[in-house]
Amino acid sequence: MSLYRPAGSRIYWMDFHFHGQRIRESTGMPGVTRAREVQAKRKQGLRDGSAGIRKAEAPKLFSTAAAEFCERKAQTWSASMIVSARNSLNHLLPVFGKKLLCDVDGRDIAKYQRARLAESASNRSVNIEVGLLRGIMRRAGLWARVATDVSMLRERDDAGRALSADEESTLLGECAASRSRILHAMVVTLLETGARLNTIRTLQWGAVDLECGSLKIGRDKTVAGTGRTIPLSKRAIETLRFWAQKFPGRTAGDYVFPAETYATAGAEDTFGFTADVIVIDSDPSKPIGSIKQAWEHAKARTRLHCPECKSGRLAEAVKPGYVCAGCHWEAAELPPGLASIRLHDLRHSAVSRMIAGRVPLPMIGKIVGWSPGTLAKMAARYGHFSLEEMRSAVETISGPPEIPAGYPKKSPKSDASEEGRIQ
Repeated sequence: MSLYRPAGSRIYWMDFHFHGQRIRESTGMPGVTRAREVQAKRKQGLRDGSAGIRKAEAPKLFSTAAAEFCERKAQTWSASMIVSARNSLNHLLPVFGKKLLCDVDGRDIAKYQRARLAESASNRSVNIEVGLLRGIMRRAGLWARVATDVSMLRERDDAGRALSADEESTLLGECAASRSRILHAMVVTLLETGARLNTIRTLQWGAVDLECGSLKIGRDKTVAGTGRTIPLSKRAIETLRFWAQKFPGRTAGDYVFPAETYATAGAEDTFGFTADVIVIDSDPSKPIGSIKQAWEHAKARTRLHCPECKSGRLAEAVKPGYVCAGCHWEAAELPPGLASIRLHDLRHSAVSRMIAGRVPLPMIGKIVGWSPGTLAKMAARYGHFSLEEMRSAVETISGPPEIPAGYPKKSPKSDASEEGRIQ
């Protein structure tokens, strides 16, 4: 029996054997002609599947394909990657959302790149957006058709900088004076570990071993960085040990830097600073959301530091302008301070110092979570050196090589040959 209609039913069913397996399914059709067509299509689909022929998918709108792609990737993406994809889609959907994915070609993508650059978007931002578009089209098997017509924009490799010792001292001093008690401890931890901001922001006490002086990194931005264990410097250990004293009842699942709410007893000054700060709520079950406001205020206060004596603080003079209370240096306006420093520059600083300390690149990669294939590229991007540091490096070119103590100046073989020539 191939087609039949059960008693009391108006719908035909199909019943046949395929490669020794019995297939019995409803055709969903009340007419025998349409039922035969459904059965023939079903048999052909089974034959194609056994032969390895991929079933052609119906054309989809870009908006539909993007939603399916992001839903599939959400299980493996980190929280920051999900946010990045959402931001990219906010720009992609108005342009490609109502187009069929198969209709998107290289000219459309190049036009999109030009339009985004005209909106003052950075090359990096545009590349992230086109990268998401590439992933969506590659998933549908359509990227190879347009790949030769798409060129990614050139990105800057000179972004970021390393803090000098004076800049670090000034910045940490203002972080310690911040009304956010978390800021100083978090900035020191970022600087001493070279870890990414989100990694430290979501750090839990169960991953911190103060006795052994190590830190267990859970999920990180890259696969190479996930699950690594890094040692803690003495300053990092002392900072985290002092910070831990503020949470005597902490558990392994509590966040090191919890969400907190502060109240101030007095009015804030120009830079948002006040000495009277009260913690009115601290929830260790949630990580801190953002320290951007406290960070910006701390950087703004560095403008009050005199660039001449490095220790005095500027104050308003009687006449328009500013004067240093220590060396009486005068300025018509406040110096720029460290307003251009980013939180990610703490990672740049850590890497630069390890490179300057001649730490092997594979070891640096293990600490900061680089994949082996990107060591040289990342070292070139994160390594920042002053002119004097590079000057001392080139001085080694013309200087005599240093011979370690106890190392023979001549090999025994060369001494023997020398004696032979004398005789």
